[in-house]
Amino acid sequence: MSSETIKPDSCQVDFYLLGSASHKADNFACKLAMMAWERKQKVFIIAASDASCEQLDKLLWQLPEGRFLPHELTADPNSSHAPLNIGTLSGLNATDVVINLCPEAVPQPERFSRVLEIVPFADSDRQASRVKYSNYRNRGLKPQTHEIGTV
Repeated sequence: MSSETIKPDSCQVDFYLLGSASHKADNFACKLAMMAWERKQKVFIIAASDASCEQLDKLLWQLPEGRFLPHELTADPNSSHAPLNIGTLSGLNATDVVINLCPEAVPQPERFSRVLEIVPFADSDRQASRVKYSNYRNRGLKPQTHEIGTV
């Protein structure tokens, strides 16, 4: 094993495979974020771009329906006070749970308790997830997969 191999129990990595085209990764990320927040965990959602961060910010005002999850974009100076931050990979900060919506694996996953990877339904979008899965395994982690039939 390489010198970058980490203890398998240092970070739990879960891959959520969306089971139909009607399931949207952003919507599912909102649901996962709410679940983590309800467990008093600090959450960071990694988006692929600044525009995607803005979209998630707007979506979190609507989802989950009838609920509100306090959140901030990492560009906001008060973001460190929010239980949920939204940003790109370059802005990833200290947190408990990382929800990754970008095509790259989370660097140094051992810094976090959990990394949640959402795998889109479309085959064309799944290749990046396969590479991320291999990346985590090569680091000595044991990713778990969960098939999501309904969201």
